[in-house]
Amino acid sequence: MNAVVDKKKISILGGTGFVGRALCKRLLQDGHDVSVITRGPAPQIENDFAEVNLKVLTSSASVDREAVLADQDVLVNLSGILHESRRQSFHDVHVEWPGSWTLAAHKAGLSKVLHMSALRADMENPPSAYLRSKAAGERAVVDHANGMTIQIFRPSIIFGEGDNFFGQFASLLRWVPVFPLVCPNSRFAPVWVEDVVSAFANALGRPGVEGSAETYNLCGPRSYRFRELIEFTAEKLDKRRLIIGVPDWIAQLQGRAMECLPNPLFTLDNFYSLQADSTCDCDDFATLGIEPESLERVNLSF
Repeated sequence: MNAVVDKKKISILGGTGFVGRALCKRLLQDGHDVSVITRGPAPQIENDFAEVNLKVLTSSASVDREAVLADQDVLVNLSGILHESRRQSFHDVHVEWPGSWTLAAHKAGLSKVLHMSALRADMENPPSAYLRSKAAGERAVVDHANGMTIQIFRPSIIFGEGDNFFGQFASLLRWVPVFPLVCPNSRFAPVWVEDVVSAFANALGRPGVEGSAETYNLCGPRSYRFRELIEFTAEKLDKRRLIIGVPDWIAQLQGRAMECLPNPLFTLDNFYSLQADSTCDCDDFATLGIEPESLERVNLSF
């Protein structure tokens, strides 16, 4: 276990997901007390982390958030969705949820909120509802903070074992000899999940700045075109695949059709998000004392 100068009681929203599980592991290693707030059973957390205190909400509408956060020091929000559904909207998950929990954190006397946003959410005119909701979520957290320290993290696509990006495309590439690719020239700066959780862990020890949020843009050391990332995935699978760029008008039709499915792989709003390159003009890993690992050096298995 790593030594911790200031042991904290930390509650995590979205702690059962890909990033959340990695963050739980890191915070426990650092000696913190970790609680995961979830709206349903979390067997993977229970099986992997016996030390985590699970707080299962039976009804998110009526729950006393302030009571749930009693005696805690820090709130971490990792909640997020890529697609809207009848059950969940971007506004509900990215704006109302973090805003209401931040207000509860203030009332409960917590000192700090760490909030996961998305790269390019700070654009003047975000092109997609997803990015606009992430921007609104940042404002909601800041507006409800009332003097608490707020730290906002904006990563590019996050990769690692069990991620939703490379894992999803690897599943398709195993069986599809010709791969139609939307927006093949859109750019990303993939960032390793372990570097992202290190950013959260290191930020915990930074002194607070009242009055404005600290924001960290997190990118890997190199940017890639979307086509290059699919080629990389096919190479890792040892599969020869013909990758064909799809014209934008076909991509938009595809997005409209697929967003009607229960679990769509691609939506029209995803297309709009791809119009903004997910890369950094200024990478803030160095501010947090981290040298991010490159995609090629991480031993990924699909």
